[in-house]
Amino acid sequence: MQSNQLSVADQAVIGNALIAAAAEMGAKLIRSAHSPIVREASDCAAAVLDANGAVVSQAELIPLQLGSITHTFGPCAQAKPPSEIEEDEFYITNHPFHGGQHVPDVFIYTPVFFDGQLVAFTASVAHHIDLGGGAPGLNPDATDVHQEGILFPPSCYSYTRDWNGGNFERFVRANVRMPDATIGDFNAQFAANSIGAARVRELCEKFSAATVAQAMAGLQDYSERRMRSALSAVPDGVYLGEDWLDDDGAGSGPVAIRARVTIDGSAIAVDFEGTDSQVKTNLNCPFASTVGATAACIKSVLTSPDIPYNGGCDRVLQVTAPFGSILNPRPPAPVRARLIPSYRAFNAVMKALAKAVPDRVIADGFDTTMSTCLSHLKDGRYNIYLEIFGGGYGAGKGSDGCDGVDSPLSNCSNIPIEAMDMSYDFFRVMDYSLRPGSGGAGEYRGGLGFQRVYEILSDDVTFATYGDRFELQPQGLFGGASGEGAEAYVMRGNERIALRSKQSFKLQKGDRLVMRTGGGAGYGDAANRNPCRAERDREDGLLEAS
Repeated sequence: MQSNQLSVADQAVIGNALIAAAAEMGAKLIRSAHSPIVREASDCAAAVLDANGAVVSQAELIPLQLGSITHTFGPCAQAKPPSEIEEDEFYITNHPFHGGQHVPDVFIYTPVFFDGQLVAFTASVAHHIDLGGGAPGLNPDATDVHQEGILFPPSCYSYTRDWNGGNFERFVRANVRMPDATIGDFNAQFAANSIGAARVRELCEKFSAATVAQAMAGLQDYSERRMRSALSAVPDGVYLGEDWLDDDGAGSGPVAIRARVTIDGSAIAVDFEGTDSQVKTNLNCPFASTVGATAACIKSVLTSPDIPYNGGCDRVLQVTAPFGSILNPRPPAPVRARLIPSYRAFNAVMKALAKAVPDRVIADGFDTTMSTCLSHLKDGRYNIYLEIFGGGYGAGKGSDGCDGVDSPLSNCSNIPIEAMDMSYDFFRVMDYSLRPGSGGAGEYRGGLGFQRVYEILSDDVTFATYGDRFELQPQGLFGGASGEGAEAYVMRGNERIALRSKQSFKLQKGDRLVMRTGGGAGYGDAANRNPCRAERDREDGLLEAS
């Protein structure tokens, strides 16, 4: 292999430098971003790709992007072959039916040239707070993807001519509700790609472009070898798992996700045959997200955390899902809430793997994107708050679930209360606390969900959300108890108005919006819990009824 031409020392130095470059790109993207959803919550990702578009290194930000950035690159390369791209150009896409995920996630790929030769691409993706569509921030009532925002098909543009004050930037600015924030976040992506490109060129200057290309191939080969070695230690077989969404978003349910995991030597295949058909609401999951959710579960359960996820890992994993199913929908299905079925794919694969490696899996967590969007129009200008809530992690062998954190696939931080106070004058946060007793009991208990209470300070505020686990609780493993479900309601004076998991609602000044996320499930029989752990939970006030 090409990587054998390199010394071990050079391979290690260049490989780790490429990993560091991706991490620096992620930090640059977050620090340069305008919107709190990126700047504070880190809802973004960054990567370095080789000249063919295979991921070489990736920032440790959003696990759902594992295995999908290369998948998204492919349609861009079909639109204009990499051999024809010029230094000033970039690829862009957010199209869910041409390799993308959901509409707010915009992927930008920048070519990296050294001495006139294409040597790599740098890539970034950010969740944009508003891209137009039928409602500010998110539209839970969308009936097709066109109501969810502007679609950028896989395309190639000139940065100097088309962006940077050009017609493409002007087009985007004219079609979004918060143009300064949106354009600012696009520019943060370009900045992240630029710093990654600079780091790759520095390596080429020091080692030569040919040597860096060999090191890129070597890093992918290394990940493939490590992945195959890890899979070889798992018993061969066919393992089945399934999970369910509460409903289809329109009052019918539950909706089943079924996974068939086949482990054969050093390869693994996951087939979602038997999964329910796509739905009319925005709960459909583009195939790139299905791949990402599957890869994230397999990587976390079966391999070591020190294995870089890149194109080499993709070589050992095959994912299939029926076209027209909720995990591979037909256009023009709406897909904004795609993380909810993504999580159920994650859960179904996890339950299948529990039959192969029971000591290495975790029970169901809240495992739901509970999106909370508050928007307000004042003096002709929109202000949009969007945050992604998690809850409690599922427990595993030897460990309790984490309390009050984002769920595994999205891995976002919370937006600090201070940042909200600075950015939004139409609401304030009155309570942000854990929900004692919401984690399922077990030898190892599930993590706790949390509660967030907003006081609305202006009239004509619109609330929009999509979530899950309002009806079906997270399930325990090996005797562990279920975690508590989620709920949302509005207190309007003495009136309590129950909210559905997927809806929009007009709020009034003085209303209090209460969002309560679910807890994780337990692992193992609670009768076997270490008394010291149980006593600590009592002392910390974590066991009282929620």
